[in-house]
Amino acid sequence: MQGVIFETREDEIDGAFVATCPEHSIVTEAESVEKLRELIKDAVDCHFGDGAAGEMPRLIRLHFVRDEVLIA
Repeated sequence: MQGVIFETREDEIDGAFVATCPEHSIVTEAESVEKLRELIKDAVDCHFGDGAAGEMPRLIRLHFVRDEVLIA
């Protein structure tokens, strides 16, 4: 497997970061981007570690999504 992609957002309410990999139903969250990176690696290792979910990906891509609201 080449890689997996996580959509990453900052929670509007508490400021935590949430990462979701919809292709493999993996979700994790953390208080900082640095901690989020660590937890994503752990979640991917856990999900693919036994081989049941498929081959371990070689790359993990984080796609940061930012919503901005403007008052008209």
